[in-house]
Amino acid sequence: MTALILSLTAAALVLAVLAWVPKSGSNPEIVISAVMLACLAAVGVLLLAGHGVAGWAERWWNVLLLLAGALAVTGGGPLTTSVMALADRGNTRAQSTQKAGEVLRGGALIGALERMAIYASLVSGWPEGIAVVLAIKGLARYPELRSPDQPASVTPQAVAERFIIGTFSSVLWAVTCAGLLRSH
Repeated sequence: MTALILSLTAAALVLAVLAWVPKSGSNPEIVISAVMLACLAAVGVLLLAGHGVAGWAERWWNVLLLLAGALAVTGGGPLTTSVMALADRGNTRAQSTQKAGEVLRGGALIGALERMAIYASLVSGWPEGIAVVLAIKGLARYPELRSPDQPASVTPQAVAERFIIGTFSSVLWAVTCAGLLRSH
């Protein structure tokens, strides 16, 4: 249960910080980002504070849980983008998975939440959670995948391809991060 709580906490904090990272560089955004990062560091210190020297192994395990969780959530986005770029090589603009992203809005945030849930379910010893996450995502995206109202510049195949490639890349990354942690 500790693993689940730490994983969800770390992933939620990383998502919160990423949501506030300044894109325009204005002063209020920079201040808010600094405060968010300070809060993340403070929570990390509080989670690691524990039972003196006797609890050092548990504290290091908690550090690994937090780091692997943060890596699972944040590292999957760039990986998925790279995999999409590889899939787009040689495609026409209408077949582009990048163009299909206009139909499947919110993919980056959904992917981060997906990786957080999968990582947390695996490190807490509940692999069935993967099926639950994928079922929820598939049911939620079904209307967009089958909508006849898609822009003419995007083929239905490109939308489906983006969904499948993004989901597989994201899930494999989260499983890899959890697997590396659980193998030790």
